Amino acid sequence: MRLTFPHSIYWMIISMLSLTIVSKSISVISKGAAKSKSNKQKTSVKGNHRTSSTRRHDTEILKSSIDSLTWAEFERLLALYFRDHGYYVEETGIGGNDGGVDLVIVDKRTKERTAIQAKHWNDHRHVGPNIIRELHSARMNTKPACHYAMLITSSDVTHQARVEARERRIEFWHGAMLQYKLQQWDKWKGNRQKRYK
Repeated sequence: MRLTFPHSIYWMIISMLSLTIVSKSISVISKGAAKSKSNKQKTSVKGNHRTSSTRRHDTEILKSSIDSLTWAEFERLLALYFRDHGYYVEETGIGGNDGGVDLVIVDKRTKERTAIQAKHWNDHRHVGPNIIRELHSARMNTKPACHYAMLITSSDVTHQARVEARERRIEFWHGAMLQYKLQQWDKWKGNRQKRYK
C-alpha cells in the first residue's frame, strides 16, 4: 500500500525548507559582514588614530602622547590648554564642519579673539601655504570676526607657509614648539620625552 501526500502539503513542506535555507544563508552573510566591518573599524583605530572622530575623557587625553590622540582629542587638548591659560574657549570645530577654524580663544582681559586652526597630521605631512590662506580668510568669517589667527600643528610648516604666515600676521606652532609648550604645562602628563631632535 502506497501513502501519498496531497499536493498542497508537499508544496508547503518545500516552501518551509526553502525559507529556512534562505534565512540561514542571510544570517550567515550578515554576521560575516558585521564581523568584517568591526575588524575594519579596529584596524583603522589601531592603524592611524588621527582619522577617528571619537574622543576619550579629558583625564585620558591629558595622559596621552600627541601621537596617540585622534584629531578630535587633539583639538580638545588645545582647548584645555588655552582654557587653563586664562582664555575663554569656543570649540567651533566639533563635528568636522568648522569652516577653517577649530577653536576661538578670547582673552579674558582684553576680549581679543583669536581663530585657531589645529592640524593633527603625521610627521611627514607638512602644512602648506594653502592652509595659511584658508585660515586668513576663515578668521574674518567668524562671528564676531577674529583679529588674530593661529595655526597649531603636530607636524611641521613648509618654508612657503612660514613666509605667508608672517606676511599675514598668523602665529604658528609647529610640532616641536607644541611639544615644548605642553611640557611646560603641569596638567599634561603625556609623552614627556622630546619628540623632535
